[in-house]
Amino acid sequence: MKKASALLLALLMVLSVFTGCGSSDSGSKEADTTAADTGAAEAGESADAAADSDWSYIEGKGEMIVGITLFAPMNYEDENGELIGFDTELTKAVAEKLGVSVKFQQINWDNKEVELQSKNIDCIWNGMCITEERKQNMGITNPYLHNTQALVMKADRQEEIMKDVSGLTVVAEQGSTGEGKLLGTIPDDDTVEVSAKDYFSKSNYVAVDSMAKALMEVKAGTADIAIVDSVCALAMVGEGTDYEDLVVNLDNNFGSQEYGIAFRKDSDMVEKVNTAIEELYAEGVVDQIAEKYGLSEMLIK
Repeated sequence: MKKASALLLALLMVLSVFTGCGSSDSGSKEADTTAADTGAAEAGESADAAADSDWSYIEGKGEMIVGITLFAPMNYEDENGELIGFDTELTKAVAEKLGVSVKFQQINWDNKEVELQSKNIDCIWNGMCITEERKQNMGITNPYLHNTQALVMKADRQEEIMKDVSGLTVVAEQGSTGEGKLLGTIPDDDTVEVSAKDYFSKSNYVAVDSMAKALMEVKAGTADIAIVDSVCALAMVGEGTDYEDLVVNLDNNFGSQEYGIAFRKDSDMVEKVNTAIEELYAEGVVDQIAEKYGLSEMLIK
């Protein structure tokens, strides 16, 4: 009996040891599985974050595609066909800080948001006025330049036109702030002294595909008035320009605007570009570029 009891006890001890090892292995396997699952989840989250990051997308291809239209002094071609302008140079300076190249791509301004969302371009950097609607649809940087809407007309007709615009043909770039003000799709705010929608209620409006085209229509006599950004009008019209016979009229205040740079909604590029521009201000680069293009007084610092 004693021998049997001893054998039974020894057997129970052996079983206990094996059972304990089994429990330990199982726990280890469960821990390993949990750690693997956690790692996979974290890797998945990182991959998702990278997929959602505009910066990762742009950095990965090494190039930022910038949607523009041609108009001075923001983005335009010199006599040699080289692209120059305030926005052109500022874009290049920011891209250099970010370590990516820049490709400027001309777009139809009315389709700018579609081009952006479809990733045909990575940003809109072309004297774009900030509006509430655009802020809802895109990520927009801090404002960097002041703007208003100007009326451009033949110099020898200015007195006649400013007396009464009834029945006259007015042109503006399709999708522009000028068009929005005239049609009322961009609401008036407390900076407005004269409502463009009311002012031109008895005029005939025709949309064109660029601000430069709007000026050409007036010069050719196929339109009486062009509504364009004052930044554009003051640079492109007057003595020494192709539009010496035209005049810029700022008598009516249709409201103040501010230029911003647009990226896709919730893009992390907004913060990166804001930071880069702040650094360029501190280095004096922004002021130098603005002075070169006569925009020093319009800068928003």
